Amino acid sequence: MSVCAPARIPGDLTGDGGNVEYWNPKAETMPRQELEAWQWRKLQRALRHARTHSPFWRDRLPDEITSMEDYTRRVPLLHKPDLLAAQELAPPYGTWPSIDPARGMRHHQTSGTSGNPPVRTIDTAGDWTWSVDTFCTSLHAMGVRPHHKGMVAFGYGLFMGFWGMHYALERMGCTIVPAGGLDSRTRIRLLVDYGIEVVGLTPSYAMRLIETAREMGIDLAKEANVKIILAGAEPRSKFTTRTIEEAFGARVFNAAGTTEFGGVFMFECPARRNACHIIESSVIEEVLHPETKQPVGYGEEGVRVTTGLSREGMQLFRHWTEDLVVRQPWSACGCGRTWDFYDGGILRRVDDMRKIRGVSVTPVMIEDVVRAFDEVSEFKTSIRSVRGLDTVFIEVEPRIVPGGDLTTLTRRITEEFKREIGIRPEVELAPEGSLPRQEWKATRFHDERALVSQR
Repeated sequence: MSVCAPARIPGDLTGDGGNVEYWNPKAETMPRQELEAWQWRKLQRALRHARTHSPFWRDRLPDEITSMEDYTRRVPLLHKPDLLAAQELAPPYGTWPSIDPARGMRHHQTSGTSGNPPVRTIDTAGDWTWSVDTFCTSLHAMGVRPHHKGMVAFGYGLFMGFWGMHYALERMGCTIVPAGGLDSRTRIRLLVDYGIEVVGLTPSYAMRLIETAREMGIDLAKEANVKIILAGAEPRSKFTTRTIEEAFGARVFNAAGTTEFGGVFMFECPARRNACHIIESSVIEEVLHPETKQPVGYGEEGVRVTTGLSREGMQLFRHWTEDLVVRQPWSACGCGRTWDFYDGGILRRVDDMRKIRGVSVTPVMIEDVVRAFDEVSEFKTSIRSVRGLDTVFIEVEPRIVPGGDLTTLTRRITEEFKREIGIRPEVELAPEGSLPRQEWKATRFHDERALVSQR
């Protein structure tokens, strides 16, 4: 993917004086028929490379795939346990790589928040150049420009996380203020003192920074200068998005990528709220019914199945992601891009949904209820079986706010939960500072029924 001078189109989506720029104008505006032909050519090259160099893919990919329809019909779905099994055959990377691992110049691995072993990956120099470019495409669409100052508020650890955003901001000519090993109070001071305009972090950590700023007596919307927030890596509720935007006085955007894929596969467009364009120059995305595994149409909910087109080291073909999405046609967004989009991004994960007394419950549903109470500083949810009855337990760490009433907080949360979700939880107050705060993916949802059954 070439990194060329962005092209301008009409409109005023980013405050550029009536113009919006594409980062990769040819790829982002290519007519659909040309785009599909381009995807097919790239897929053919990727398949040849995988069959030639990867023992794992050589065993899974049939020969002589003749069309995109033939590809989706004959190539089996790939699940995370398949990669983990291949990895264990010859640690650390197993039989999956399509290159000699000695050619890798970066190592990353999944965060392990699901409790499974991490998936480990490597990237060549070319892979990393492409990965960073997917972030450039996303950030540029959100309005990031060379004069901006940016901060990426995460730990710069083994998981891929926001590494790509850091290098993308550099490539775009922005000034980066390093904040990897700093605590939340120091990060707040840097945001204010340096007038940082672009911030990347998880929604959970954004809420933590809001809480920290309040403790410091700082009004971020008035005293900081943040304009653009990329809050990714985990689903977020509408209430959380609204809270972050009001507290920072900034627009919150969505974007998503995975370590398995190696880059960003979608980003939110400023032209239409919640329209997350698929970077179709780098990925083929299918949306399948969660149970029948058959394709669903535009506007129907299904599971993302990903095929990577641009990575040579760790290739991905028909990866069943567990992400539930609703795909919409590119023409429904007014930005001029010809890439389809996911309405609302990743809505939730199939493996996050739990049946409780016959009701389907997800972490985002619980967050929408609990975060609506200003008196809640942090919370944690668990599901336990009590005398044979599945029960939701919510620990709430409270804070004192003007007009708040902590004496009735647990009762009000219980009533709202029952009204919105349909079951009655057990809510209790936790001591101040007792619940963990995380700058990476928050793990507030614990199903303890499975732990009991394994004993």
